[in-house]
Amino acid sequence: MAATARGSAREIRAADVEVAGLAAAEAGAFLAALRSAAASSPSSDAAEVWAAVVAAGVLRPEHPHALHQLVYYSVYAGWDRAARGPPPYWFPSPIDCKRTNLGRMMEQNGPKLLGSSYKDPISSFDLFHKFSVENQEVYWRMVLKELSVKFLREPKSILDASDKSKKGGTWFQGAVLNIAECCLLPWPSQNRTDDSTAIVWRDEGLDDYPVNRMSLKELRTQVMTVAHALDTMFQKGDRIAIDMPMTCNAVIIYLAIILGGFVVVSIADSFAPQEIGTRMRVSNAKAIFTQDFIIRGGKQFPLYSRVMEGTSSKAIVIPATGDCLGVTPRTGDMSWKDFLSRAAGRSSIYSPVYQPSDALINILFSSGTTGEPKAIPWTQLCPIRCGADTWAHLDVRPQDIGCWPTNLGWVMGPILLFSCFLSGATLALYHGSPLGHGFCKFVQDARVNMLGTVPSLVKAWKAGNLTKGIDWTKIRVLATTGEASDIDDNLWLSSRACYKPIVECCGGTELASSYIQGSLLQPQAFGAFSGKSMSTGFVILDEQGHPYPDDQPCAGEVGLFPLYFGATDRLLNGDHDKVYFDGMPIYKGRAL
Repeated sequence: MAATARGSAREIRAADVEVAGLAAAEAGAFLAALRSAAASSPSSDAAEVWAAVVAAGVLRPEHPHALHQLVYYSVYAGWDRAARGPPPYWFPSPIDCKRTNLGRMMEQNGPKLLGSSYKDPISSFDLFHKFSVENQEVYWRMVLKELSVKFLREPKSILDASDKSKKGGTWFQGAVLNIAECCLLPWPSQNRTDDSTAIVWRDEGLDDYPVNRMSLKELRTQVMTVAHALDTMFQKGDRIAIDMPMTCNAVIIYLAIILGGFVVVSIADSFAPQEIGTRMRVSNAKAIFTQDFIIRGGKQFPLYSRVMEGTSSKAIVIPATGDCLGVTPRTGDMSWKDFLSRAAGRSSIYSPVYQPSDALINILFSSGTTGEPKAIPWTQLCPIRCGADTWAHLDVRPQDIGCWPTNLGWVMGPILLFSCFLSGATLALYHGSPLGHGFCKFVQDARVNMLGTVPSLVKAWKAGNLTKGIDWTKIRVLATTGEASDIDDNLWLSSRACYKPIVECCGGTELASSYIQGSLLQPQAFGAFSGKSMSTGFVILDEQGHPYPDDQPCAGEVGLFPLYFGATDRLLNGDHDKVYFDGMPIYKGRAL
């Protein structure tokens, strides 16, 4: 750190501010503003002082990181972590909290559901969370109204937990739908029309050109074209892999496979031939969509050659740039252009294949670091779960613009796709490396207001000071997952967006969501989760497998309550009960 932290905000001197990178001419005014903000705090409590400093806008995104460090670490120098937990940097506002998705729902339904114990979204959050765990039917019925989920046949019941042999219960019994269709329809309550922007994107290297936009109608038309072409080559239920960067074409293919009643097999574009082969074999995939190359940081990396080496299944090859392939397809494989031509002469509309809610739509894989990867089957319930969690915890709203560099081969790809489209938000895609200045500029130009990250990305942006001269103040909420966060990197990230909250997310492919997460109705601390996700219950177990009391600070293993909407109930290449339930204690009559 360039400047040594002081014992409190009041002890920071002009010399410290200069060492942290402010010119002498600015240091005096900064210090006066800092002291004035600190003095306006209702008490000398560090959290209240920090809240006052942030509210006054004393620290700005363009200030050197060393200055943000100086103030943050000085304010919290005397904080007792052991007694009070990690220091908060963001606090929900009593007015704004009622405008959040969850706050609005609580204001509308809280008095009716919780009676006189309901006060407001912030002070009644724990009570409402407990209600969502104990009354899942009521909670999920309310959330369904917020997402663009259209049933051909409505569910007879939300949850039937009577059959104890089904440890996770039976959800949405009798419901019939097509979840891809739900992503493609205009939706009046979300102000989503055919002209709404569904996807905004930019190709790497074209960083000074306007961003590209695709309307909902254009997206739907392209998805239907691909679905028609698939019908000429495959049988309903066939499994079809996608191994390519998360581009507009990848999203179109993903939705078309599901719209047409086929099953997506998700393969990350970073895999070696052997790993591609394993996943094709385990999933019994009939074909694979891929790209000739991957363009990253101005360089071309081979992808189709890895796919050819990994599998003999039919490949449909898309050019990374332009209309012409940079490779010659092997015999039996096909160019994207030839594939699309198979839809010629077919109707401009497409009838979705409607299936029960527990029908398979996507096979995803665990990382496979400890042997053969687990083949995890997502049903049509999984997108509803991830869409609902993002709606509740990341507060994604209609017309928001959501961006999260990821891939359809990892669970975050489908989560991002469904979270945007089911809540009426626009999906923002950068066709290239997220590690450079170009991506950071895209976030600004696309007016992204929900930005998801992984900690290693943030570390790279911070190390290269890649947001210099870039305006990220449109961002309303940040998110992170995949690795443990670094507190100082998160201080840097949040400060680029005027100290907006970073929602930490931790979950699993099998859960289609996070079980532990931040919330915009609770104070947030760097590198920490503020609570369980909505409707999720769990206990923390000691070494003997006994649960600790809920209000006791402890360290142990998490045991999830099994009635978890959207969680998978089978594995394609393993014994689900053995993997997830064997050896787990019984809690309140149910195996954790």
